[in-house]
Amino acid sequence: LLINFPGEIFLQVLKMMILPLIFSSLISALAQMDASESGQMGITTVVYYIVTAALSTIVGIALVLSIHPGDPTIKSGWLDAFPEEAEVSALDTFLDMIRNMFPENILQASFQRVQTSYTLVKPTFKKISKNTTLEMIPKVVKTIESARGTNVLGIIVFCTGFGIVISKLGERARILVDFFVILDAVIMRWVEALMWFAPLGIVCLITGNLLELEDLSDTAQVLLMYTFTVIGGLVVHTVLVMPGLYFFITRKNPLRVAQGMLHALVTAFGTGSSGAALPISMQCLEEKLKVDRRVTRFVLPLGTTINMDGNALYEAVAVIFIAQLNNVSLSMAEVITISLTATIASIGMGSVPAGLVSILLILNTVGLPATDVPLLITVDWLIDRIRTSVNVLGDGYVAGAVAHLLKERLEKSDKMNEYRAEVKEEIEHLKSAATSRRSSLNWTDLTSQAVSPNRSRINSITIFSDNKLSWRTSYNSPTQKLNVPLNKVQNI
Repeated sequence: LLINFPGEIFLQVLKMMILPLIFSSLISALAQMDASESGQMGITTVVYYIVTAALSTIVGIALVLSIHPGDPTIKSGWLDAFPEEAEVSALDTFLDMIRNMFPENILQASFQRVQTSYTLVKPTFKKISKNTTLEMIPKVVKTIESARGTNVLGIIVFCTGFGIVISKLGERARILVDFFVILDAVIMRWVEALMWFAPLGIVCLITGNLLELEDLSDTAQVLLMYTFTVIGGLVVHTVLVMPGLYFFITRKNPLRVAQGMLHALVTAFGTGSSGAALPISMQCLEEKLKVDRRVTRFVLPLGTTINMDGNALYEAVAVIFIAQLNNVSLSMAEVITISLTATIASIGMGSVPAGLVSILLILNTVGLPATDVPLLITVDWLIDRIRTSVNVLGDGYVAGAVAHLLKERLEKSDKMNEYRAEVKEEIEHLKSAATSRRSSLNWTDLTSQAVSPNRSRINSITIFSDNKLSWRTSYNSPTQKLNVPLNKVQNI
């Protein structure tokens, strides 16, 4: 449809910005932090994402068991046969995630990812003798192949390691840090210009999807309750769970985060892509909500890959809905299995473009048939946009909570960086003074505002003829002296 064309161009340009944005934002953020800070931030972020995914799964299961949208009496006659598929292994899915974390070629990771492929091979016989028993069951052959799509997880792991190593190098890598900081600023300026076309692109995308819908009269009765259950669960998670957890941690108003993220939520709903909304999310959090950019540049790219609260809820509801359609009673152990598998699949398969793949995985885990899956595709376009918006809002809450938890540590790091800048400025003056012919100079006036490494006031700094620097501080004792050679001081 021609009405969809401007929206397609807008979406393609947004997706084009994802890769350079992840590289520049993640590396520039980590390169300006200490390794201990980035490590603590990573652990806090991942734990928060796992907790929210588990909570969303619990909400979805509670609603689908209470509402019971699947009615087996109206199933016959309107479902098309689903093509036979080989079973998806949970272990293979986990191993694929690990493989994608460590790509063999970082350039290849920008357009390909690793995926286990299953092929049903029918037995062939060259010669059949009499009185022979033949096994006619097709065998499943597993192969590790490259699939189309950006390996976001591998790129994030590479950028994380790259940024941490740069931070370890200190001043020797200052030029490289400045490069990525400037690149990040250029990308964000480009995104700001692109946002002028967002209203037209989003309206065209949604209009095109609506015009492509077919007659839903045959399946309306089943789909209405299913859609109501999923959307109801997403609303509960969005209105109660995420804001409640955010308020419990920060004691701040969660509505402020939702208001600040409104532009990103509209973009996520219109495009149906968390990655496409990534630059807008960064802009909203940094400019409107004043979240530390080091947090947003680390949390948001990671959240685009592993924060799938909406997917976890949707997958749990879909699997139990299919069980209800087939009149299958699930035991408590099977419900717990669905909950755990949905949580893990939402995190581990975040880079897989189709949520239906995760549903197949969970169905095979609990032994349910996959013949009813095509029914879910009918309304998936709408549910996908809503759950994507939930995921993006969840990223905003996580970024705000992580920034609050690490606020003191980040402020301490800022003060230390300011102190180092002050000391370097003083040392430049002292080094120039050391080259003079005077054997000793007292720089009390010059250093009246300086501070020592233990944050005590420096009373005086003296350079001696042996090219050594000595300063007196008020720390513990007014007579304390610290003697440091000038060639060592410049590394402070």
